Amino acid sequence: MDARRRSDRGLAQKALRYAKQIEKFNIRHISYEIFVTTYRNSLLRMRETVSSTGCVNDSVVRARRKTLKSTKQQVENATMKDVAVRAKVSTATVSRALMNPDKVSQHTRHRVEQAAIEVGYLPHSLGRNIKRNESRTLLVIVPDICDPFFSEIIRGIEITAASHGYLVLIGDCAHQNQQEKTFIDLIITKQIDGMLLLGSRLPFGASKEEQRNLPPIVMANEFAPELELPTVHIDNLTAAFDAVSYLQKLGHKRIACIAGPEEMPHCHYRLQGYVQALRRTGTEVSPHYIARGDFTFEAGSDALERLMMLPQPPTAIFCHTDVMALGAISCAKRRGLRVPEDLSIMGFDDIALSKYCDPPLTTVAQPRFNIGKEAMLLLLDQLQGHTVSNGSRLLDCVLVERGSTSAPGKGK
Repeated sequence: MDARRRSDRGLAQKALRYAKQIEKFNIRHISYEIFVTTYRNSLLRMRETVSSTGCVNDSVVRARRKTLKSTKQQVENATMKDVAVRAKVSTATVSRALMNPDKVSQHTRHRVEQAAIEVGYLPHSLGRNIKRNESRTLLVIVPDICDPFFSEIIRGIEITAASHGYLVLIGDCAHQNQQEKTFIDLIITKQIDGMLLLGSRLPFGASKEEQRNLPPIVMANEFAPELELPTVHIDNLTAAFDAVSYLQKLGHKRIACIAGPEEMPHCHYRLQGYVQALRRTGTEVSPHYIARGDFTFEAGSDALERLMMLPQPPTAIFCHTDVMALGAISCAKRRGLRVPEDLSIMGFDDIALSKYCDPPLTTVAQPRFNIGKEAMLLLLDQLQGHTVSNGSRLLDCVLVERGSTSAPGKGK
């Protein structure tokens, strides 16, 4: 029993030291700021219990755990709407008060800040009006960290950033609602100096006026003119046009397209390239030959399944991404089709897997590393005080011919 008591005391004291250490470094992230404070107080009360009774009562432990779990859940679930309700203002006012404080009255700003702290949306450090210092940290916002397409772009960003003394944080937007608060927290508490956006949308709501008070932002891979940002990407329309023209030169007339989500700008341009290539040769553009997917292997497989059930199935498929093309190849094999003898399949991106699938995938190679590198250099220019104009910086892409395409009926 004595050994157990000593162990309990040791654990409580050790946890208390860790909590104090976290406070010493003034970690501003809300999940630490509020949770650690509650944890520290709980440990102090637990230590008092140990001192007075000589042991930790099980009911005390259970009560402390329940309190900690409740506090942590409140911290993680707080939203901008919760702040608006507590402050009795609109969500637009909350956004302005946090991101563009000069545009609201001091009274409103204080009320919003206090409400944000109370509901667990922002750390207490917000109200300290800390003078901004360089964090030498940058945030890269990725639409989906699981998509292999982004790996080389991120590598180009990280290598370039590291050579200039910057650390890169990766923010995954696949679950945007849960991440919104974290991104805003990083911005408001000045923990990042700039942002690189690999998708077409900001991961939080911000008007054009509010965007002016955000740290410098550069877009890579996408083109969204409404955001008025400097951006690095390829000419997706021309690249898609050339890819479909290549299939036409092989002799294909029934060419289908497995397209990405309609709301993605680069998917819109690639679809336009597909349509223009067909129209140039007088080929009718059939809506039945256009199937959409969400950039996953499953989406490519499902789309091909639908296309091959048509009365006149296509002889060639142009896919908006390599991942969907690989899913289509898998589906074709399950249906007993030979690629490319019975069906030609073409991808887009030239991810590493495209070289090693069976057969190797014909695709459009994007300069992904250089897209990341050039976007990072643009951001560095802004951070060094140089004027960087908005608009596109276009990089070249190249069609890579491999074993997944051939003339129609070549094996017959």
